[in-house]
Formats: sequence, structure tokens, C-alpha cells
Amino acid sequence: MNVLLFFAVLAFSLQMRNSLEQRRRVLLLARFLRPYQIESLMQTLIDGYLRAMGESDTARRQSIWSMLAPTETQLNQQFQSLLADLHHKADPRRLRASTLPLSVPLAARWLPAYTFSLYDILRVHGDGISRVMTNAAGWSARDRAFCLTAELLLMQHSCHWFCKSRWVASARMLARHQTSYAQLLGAVSEPTRRAYQRTMGI
Repeated sequence: MNVLLFFAVLAFSLQMRNSLEQRRRVLLLARFLRPYQIESLMQTLIDGYLRAMGESDTARRQSIWSMLAPTETQLNQQFQSLLADLHHKADPRRLRASTLPLSVPLAARWLPAYTFSLYDILRVHGDGISRVMTNAAGWSARDRAFCLTAELLLMQHSCHWFCKSRWVASARMLARHQTSYAQLLGAVSEPTRRAYQRTMGI
């Protein structure tokens, strides 16, 4: 009976610790995001891309692409500023989270090989977003918008993963965008996918 009580107390303590760590990560990310409008700019772009891709009139479709260009530039600039803030102002120890499907308390201490850095993965996403925006690959406007949407959603997935866990992030993505984690990973540019898998250890 004492053994059962011990494991019950241990499980409860670990759960409380896990909840506390998740809350700290949520607050940390929120603090660094607060000066920016990254989420609203993302939503504007994704909604605009969907509207453009659903437009049958070529002139009107081109007009929508043109109107979205300043928003793309603004988003890219703000994201690069966020990366600079994280690099110069954040404690690297606070930027680590478990790469395992479920959040693990004290992962940075107990399982450092199974953790990732928020800064490192957001730098991967920042490079991918900039690369797709410049369109060095020469995609059509539609293909570029499709790939950039995937890049933005995968970045959002990484933020949710950092705050909670991979499982929670994937469930949210499926519920909100009817898109699976595997679909997202398959839709981003090849350089992003390789760098992402290397950084996340998958």
C-alpha cells in the first residue's frame, strides 16, 4: 500500500511540475510575441491566399497577390526581429522543450538529447519563410502561396509544441486547419523539411 501511495504521489508531483513548466513556456513565448502582430499577419496572409486561389478572374487574382505583398514583407521583418529578441534576450535554458510526443517534466535535465531549442527551430522556420517569399525556386503564385501557407502553419505547430507537446500541437492543427502534421511536413520546401527534421531529431 505504501508503494502504491508513493507512486501516486510521484505521479501527481510530476504532473504538477509538467503543468508548471508548460505555463512558464506559454508565458515566455507570449512575452516575446507581445510587441508583434505575427499571428494576425499570418491569418491575413492565409485568408488572402485562399481567396486568391479561389478566384477565377485572372486580373482580380493578381490584384489580391499584389495587395498581400506588403503584409508578407511586414510578417518577414517582424519574424526576424522576434528571432533577434530571442537570441539576445532569452535564457537559452528556458527555450528548451521535449521532442517526445508528450511533454516530459525536467526534460532538459533528465533527457537533454530529447529536447529542442525554440530559437533553433524558429530560425529554421524564419529561413524557410524568407526563402519561399523570395521565390528563388521560381514557383507559380499559387504554388508559392501553398508552400508559404505550409511554412507558416508548421511554424505555428512548433510554437504549440514548445508550449505544450507535439501531440497537443498536432491535435490543434488538425482541429483548426483540418491538416495533419505529416501533411504539413510534406508541404513545406525541401530545405525547410531537412533542417526541421535535423533540428527536431526526427
